[in-house]
Amino acid sequence: MFFTRRNILPRWAIFTIDVMLVLCCYYLAYLLRFNFSIPELELNLMPRGIVTILLIRIAGFIIFRTYSGMIAYTSSEDAQRLFISITIGTLTAGLFNFISHEMGYAYLIPFSVLLIEYLAELVFSTGYRLAVKIVYLEIAQSSKVKRNVIIFGADNNGSVTKRTLERDQKHNYQVVAFIDTKPQLVKQQLEGVRIYDARYDLEALLQTNEVKELVIARWEVSAGMKRSIVETCLKYQVKVLHTPPNSQWLNGSLKTAQIREVRIEELLERDPIALDLEKIKEQVSNKTILVTGAAGSIGSEIVRQLATFNPALLILLDQAETPLYEIEHEIRSRFPKLSFEVVIGDVCNSNRMHNVFQTFKPNVVFHAAAYKHVPMMETNPSEAVYTNVLGTKLCADLAVTYKADKFVLVSTDKAVNPTNVMGASKRIAEIYVQSLDHHLSGKTHTRFVTTRFGNVLGSNGSVIPLFRRQLDAGGPLTVTHPEVTRYFMTIPEACQLVLEAGSMGQGGEIFIFDMGEPVRIADLAVKMIALSGLEPQKDIDIVYTGLRPGEKLYEELLNNGENTTPTHHPKIMIARVREYPYPEVNQKIEQVIHLFDGQNNMELVKAMKEMVPEFISNNSEFEKLDHKRLS
Repeated sequence: MFFTRRNILPRWAIFTIDVMLVLCCYYLAYLLRFNFSIPELELNLMPRGIVTILLIRIAGFIIFRTYSGMIAYTSSEDAQRLFISITIGTLTAGLFNFISHEMGYAYLIPFSVLLIEYLAELVFSTGYRLAVKIVYLEIAQSSKVKRNVIIFGADNNGSVTKRTLERDQKHNYQVVAFIDTKPQLVKQQLEGVRIYDARYDLEALLQTNEVKELVIARWEVSAGMKRSIVETCLKYQVKVLHTPPNSQWLNGSLKTAQIREVRIEELLERDPIALDLEKIKEQVSNKTILVTGAAGSIGSEIVRQLATFNPALLILLDQAETPLYEIEHEIRSRFPKLSFEVVIGDVCNSNRMHNVFQTFKPNVVFHAAAYKHVPMMETNPSEAVYTNVLGTKLCADLAVTYKADKFVLVSTDKAVNPTNVMGASKRIAEIYVQSLDHHLSGKTHTRFVTTRFGNVLGSNGSVIPLFRRQLDAGGPLTVTHPEVTRYFMTIPEACQLVLEAGSMGQGGEIFIFDMGEPVRIADLAVKMIALSGLEPQKDIDIVYTGLRPGEKLYEELLNNGENTTPTHHPKIMIARVREYPYPEVNQKIEQVIHLFDGQNNMELVKAMKEMVPEFISNNSEFEKLDHKRLS
């Protein structure tokens, strides 16, 4: 089509039209000046003036290259260049007028005519360019396939989102409906588009309209509503997008590039947790707080949340240099008034940790340092014992020595009925701090509490970042087993509950968190593929690789002999677990740690199994130890 060509008007044609407009505007200026009845004297002077203004205008067009832009894409820069050319030309003509009069000649062009010509030239030169651009865009857009979209949120954000989408020339969006949960808005219109009930009308809208995308334009939408919308959209292969919060708009304006895909983490989120902020503040404010493993997924988020409570000093300890540098930079930027220290150190290094406790004398210790990857610890059990057991024991003992008020151990659901070395090492750490608390009860004011939860979304090494990398690479997504399930919790939610449990703990408790319903990893893979606008097993394959060493199908938060006691917080319970006498525990742990020097994996894991009788290996070389022990 003629109008779809980028060279809709060649340069010579634009130049010719501009020249013809000069002649027309000059004549129109005379008509308007003399009320459409030009005196004979002025008619005789017109040729001299037309030559002057024509030469000046042509020179301006050439100097400023007003004909060089693609007229179908006229921009503000093109309009600015045209304005400067015409304005300078008019001033030049006025100067010639003045010089002619000073030399005793008549004015080349009456000043009144020159002013009218200037205004007419501006209007018509820019006007025809804009008219061509509008016609071109209308015809070009009409030749594209419309991309129907629904917007959730019939408010100002929804209105801004609609205008942003409709300005996107690349995709040719057409908003066919708004949906909302507010009954008073249903059946009304917003910018000429009808508003429907999000709870009852969405499926019908998707059935009757060829909708390609749904944009959630309301950031504070509840987790349940968001899941419902996404589930319905995925059923009809409709892509779901989300606008950022208003605070993240660029220069106060929403851009199409900022509207991103809904992430799988958002579907697994739950509604915000109500925290006892005063209780947490009482424990943290104006106190010296040590966080071990501060560069890890959990440790770094604990640091971020503690920083909001204005501790007297926050100590970030980790042995990972680069991640520690990154969290230091973030905290310094986000909390410029916070007093904090960054310490590189290994929690298993006795001299280093003695120096840290002696120097800072922390009031509260959040112990998040640990090795956590199941398959890796299965092949390196000595390191699991060294860091997860010895590291915990050393830090807990130092908390007593230097009179810390509270020691909070961050544990895992894999410590329940462990089937792997990592889970068993964390269970031994739990046993130690709990027995130590009971042993010292009444003898010292240091209290020990344990927090136990499942997988956290997006943490280092977790399945979601792995799936995302595999998606970016074009697949396949690897799942160990079709029926493998896991509990999931967001990192901020998990850390909020750690702070809450830490503040309420009186000593000796193992707090477990409400993890919601377990999620099939295969379902997670399917949803992640669908959220990317692709089809599972068609665009992206899902491959089952078999359970890894030490891995089990279903995670547990309590073993069979345990039950729970509720707390004032509905998402936090206290596990009623078997208690061990400290002298026995301390002796056995010393024996297990002593085996580290021999680097004999079988002997080491055997000692762990004796200490944790429920530790039954799964899909691991250490299963032979269970056969001997249980036979």
